[in-house]
Amino acid sequence: MAASIGIMDGAYFVGRGEILHWINATLQLSLAKVEEAASGAVQCQLMDMVHPGVVPMHKVNFDAKTEYDMIQNYKVLQDVFNKLRIGKNIEVNKLVKGRPLDNLEFLQWLKRYCDSVNGGIMNENYNPVERRSKGCKERVSKGSNKPSKSLQANRLSGADPTDGGHGVGKVCNTFSEEHYIEQIQKLSEKIADLKVSVDSTEKERDFYFSKLRDIEILCQRPELEHLPV
Repeated sequence: MAASIGIMDGAYFVGRGEILHWINATLQLSLAKVEEAASGAVQCQLMDMVHPGVVPMHKVNFDAKTEYDMIQNYKVLQDVFNKLRIGKNIEVNKLVKGRPLDNLEFLQWLKRYCDSVNGGIMNENYNPVERRSKGCKERVSKGSNKPSKSLQANRLSGADPTDGGHGVGKVCNTFSEEHYIEQIQKLSEKIADLKVSVDSTEKERDFYFSKLRDIEILCQRPELEHLPV
């Protein structure tokens, strides 16, 4: 329902002061400008608040500064929208630029959406600070499982020359596994992007098909059959 909110809807007349107060009070943050939410992390956590368990918070980077890291957050958000069948178009290219108006409009829409879920009643058991820190810990712990390049170099230099190169073989195997895992992750992201593109294309196709059908029906009306046009 919230995805079809028109630009003249009252949701888009909510001021930035009210939006910032709502975000700060809800998530216990201290944002001073709407463009500070351009990284997409805030939006992910607002969805985590209204739909517990749907957002993989360990994938959300609250320290995102580069456009690349911000885009990763919006990919998480888009995946959540897809799971919940929310047909809202996320204009990522505009949002990551940090332009106030673009970010304000998206946050206005998001507030309207959150208010429409459970009547806007917040889960009293939801702890925003704990959810952020938990997600961060999970992300760090998962990242720490990967051996660093320096660690691999140390293993290579510390290999016993008398072991017939078995130490080197183990390091090479580890490197190969990491390489394949990285490739799988990249391909998975590409698949997710393609799915979003397919969904968008199908919606556009259905839209134009319905228009074409309307024209076809109109042309079949007796009073219009003999018109030159």
